[in-house]
Amino acid sequence: MQDAKSTESAETGGPAAVIVLAAGAGTRMKSRTPKILHPVGGTSMVGHALAAAQALAPRALAVVVRHERDRVAEHVAAAAPQAVIVDQDDIPGTGRAVQVALDALDTFAPLEGTVVVTYGDVPLLEADTLRQLVAVHQIDANAVTVLTARLDDPTGYGRILRAEDGTVTAIVEHKDADDAQRAITEINSGIYAFDAAVLRSALAEVTSDNSQGEMYLTDVLGLARAKGGRVAAVVTDDFWQVEGANDRVQLAALNAEHNRRNLVRWMRAGVTVVDPATTWIDAGVTLAEDVTILPGTQLHGSTVVECDAVVGPDTTLTNVVVGEGAKVVRTHGSEARLGAGADVGPFAYLRPGTVLGAKGKIGTFVETKNADIGAGSKVPHLSYVGDATIGEQSNIGAASVFVNYDGVNKHHTTIGSHVRMGSDNMYVAPVTVGDGAYSGAGTVVRKDVPAGSLAINVAPQRNLDGWVLTNRPGTAAANAAAAAADTASTASSSTTDSPTRESDH
Repeated sequence: MQDAKSTESAETGGPAAVIVLAAGAGTRMKSRTPKILHPVGGTSMVGHALAAAQALAPRALAVVVRHERDRVAEHVAAAAPQAVIVDQDDIPGTGRAVQVALDALDTFAPLEGTVVVTYGDVPLLEADTLRQLVAVHQIDANAVTVLTARLDDPTGYGRILRAEDGTVTAIVEHKDADDAQRAITEINSGIYAFDAAVLRSALAEVTSDNSQGEMYLTDVLGLARAKGGRVAAVVTDDFWQVEGANDRVQLAALNAEHNRRNLVRWMRAGVTVVDPATTWIDAGVTLAEDVTILPGTQLHGSTVVECDAVVGPDTTLTNVVVGEGAKVVRTHGSEARLGAGADVGPFAYLRPGTVLGAKGKIGTFVETKNADIGAGSKVPHLSYVGDATIGEQSNIGAASVFVNYDGVNKHHTTIGSHVRMGSDNMYVAPVTVGDGAYSGAGTVVRKDVPAGSLAINVAPQRNLDGWVLTNRPGTAAANAAAAAADTASTASSSTTDSPTRESDH
């Protein structure tokens, strides 16, 4: 009996092939999305399986598909372009799925050596575990080697039956097991390493003459042993690696465990995670040493956070690059790049195409889109910057809007460097503001502003006396205005009636 954790990998080449079974419908997931395309840690379950398979450097990789065939095949082709897509026919069962994959790979050249069979819905399975399975299989010259695990409650799983010498004699399904067999806690993961010749020969003898009318891959073990082949097991003490997801409850459990492991890995690599219970980090995220992640933060996709940056609290970033020493507070962003020492938030919304230079600022209640904001430039408050380029060391006043849409087309605004724009400005694109220019508060910029100029809209203020009393009689505003008028009248009368005091000499 071998232990997956303690066995050292042999210095062997990659297996002849890895076959990933991904044909199931997954009806218990109750979803229009194929089960294996549901994400765990931001990557599809089959994406995790393919990554583990590719890490073995197999000479061939096959993926067996059926349910939502085209959708799954397209996803697989993107994740593993070298994979051979194999269609399972109408004969059901894992044995048939492996047989059609083997036949497809044999058309290129008959396989010789080790064939690994795994599944598209075991996202926590690690490449090292598969390597250990292959190493044991090859070192011991086994006909079949099965990956197993021990559970406190093995209900529902196939049990591993062993001979006195520790070799595997059979796998019995829970529904077919007697009381003594059900007391066995070692279960079948369904993940195997086969000798290609043994597999090919045994599958030719496997039938679907059973209660389910399926070709069982487990039948290969008995056939191989009957012909004198050695059937062994490698035990993993990490059950999560062989755990699949058949419904949303199991999917959530896998996501939580994946996230827990991912956070542990990053914390041990020098990242501070203040509250792991409220922090989610996808598999594709990259974090540097001395990054601090505050509570309520989610980092998705290919987000990168550089040294000494602080992200959170309550921040969600997808495919965002956060520069060294930057701070991102209560922000939602995607497809954006933030320079070193940048300051973002709170309550900022970074839409795709946002680029903020070193030590720049995107402040409170600011939304940006397709905006390239130069080093040291600031958009501090209550503004929308869309389809714009802002130079270096410029300041955009509060409550400014880059008016980029004319109802048909989007247009671009260019702001120069060392510009000082007043509050409540409107930039009606396309328009350019030159370097060093200023603008007054409330300016609507409809034409280009030359470098060093002051842009203002000159319009005298008019006050229409008594308008509220005349046009809104009886309202609270009218009553307040009347009271204010009475107070002013009383104060004026009091001043007029007071005697003039002569100065003492």
